[in-house]
Amino acid sequence: MSKHIYIYSPSSAVRDKAAFRRGVKRLQALGHEVEIDETALSSHQRFAGDDATRLAAIARAAASGADVALISRGGYGLTRILDAIPYKAVTKAIDQGTAFVGLSDFTAFQNALLAKTGACTWAGPSVGEDFGAEGGPDDIMEACFDDMVSGQGEGTGWRIAARDGDVPTLRPFQDAVLWGGNLSVLVSLLGTPYFPAVDKGVLFLEDVHEHPYRLERMLDQLRHAGVLARQRAVVLGQFTSFKKVPHDRGFGLQNVVTRLRTLVKVPVLTGLPFGHVPTKVMLPVGARIEMAIEGREIFMVWGHRHAH
Repeated sequence: MSKHIYIYSPSSAVRDKAAFRRGVKRLQALGHEVEIDETALSSHQRFAGDDATRLAAIARAAASGADVALISRGGYGLTRILDAIPYKAVTKAIDQGTAFVGLSDFTAFQNALLAKTGACTWAGPSVGEDFGAEGGPDDIMEACFDDMVSGQGEGTGWRIAARDGDVPTLRPFQDAVLWGGNLSVLVSLLGTPYFPAVDKGVLFLEDVHEHPYRLERMLDQLRHAGVLARQRAVVLGQFTSFKKVPHDRGFGLQNVVTRLRTLVKVPVLTGLPFGHVPTKVMLPVGARIEMAIEGREIFMVWGHRHAH
C-alpha cells in the first residue's frame, strides 16, 4: 500500500548521508512516495540547521498532508525549541491522518505534544538508523511499520527473558494511556509544562550509552517525583551500548531492575522490543491500550488506529 512519507530533520544534523540515502531508497522500494524536506540535510553546529530552520521543517511536515512524517535521525535539539513548536498545526495534521514517527530525541516532541494537546504519535524507526541500516532493515521493524501505515497494527507482544528471574504479577487492565520513550530525554522534561500528567498509564522507557548507575539515578528521579507510583505498569525496553567498569563489582542492569521492583508496587516489565536496536515495534504514544500477561508472554493491545 503506497503512502506519502515526508522526511524531515528536527534534531541533529545527518552525518551519515549514505545511511540516509539507503533509507530513502528502501522506503521507495517498498512502494512509498518519499518527499524530502528542503532542509533535511542542513547543518548548523551539531544541529540540522539552526532552531528557526528546524521549527520551519516541523511546520512543513505538519502542512505536508503526508501519511507519515518521519524523522531522519534523533540526536539532540528538540528540547531547545519546545516552547516554539506549532502544536496546534501538528495536532491538526494528526487529526487529518498524518502519523508522526520517531524515537530518541523525538521523545521530547512526543511527550510535549501529549502534555499540550493529548495528540497521539508513534514511537518507531528513523530513516538512517533503521531503514538505512547496512545489510538492510530489520524484518520485524519493517513489518510493524507496514502494519502501522496500512492501519493494521493492533498491538504487540513479547516474551520476558528467563534471566529476568521472577515474572512480575500483572492483572489484565484496559484503558491506560501509553507514554514515555527515551529515559534521559523524558527526565529532562520533569517539572516543565511538557511533561505529561499521566495517571494510571503505561510508561515505557529505553536508552542508549547510559551506564546502569545513571539509568538507576534517572529511574529514582521519576520514582521520587511520584511518577512511577501513579502508573499501572512500567515497561522497560532496550538499554544498550554502555560500558561496564571494574569498580562496578557486579552492579548491572539486572540489579537496577530488581531494586526498582522492591521499591515500587507497580509491575516493572522487561524485554520490550524497542530502543536503539534494529528490532523495534511501533508504539502509539498517547493511545489508550490494554495489557495482559500469560506466563512469560506479555501482550499490549490498542486495536485499530486507522490510517487515512
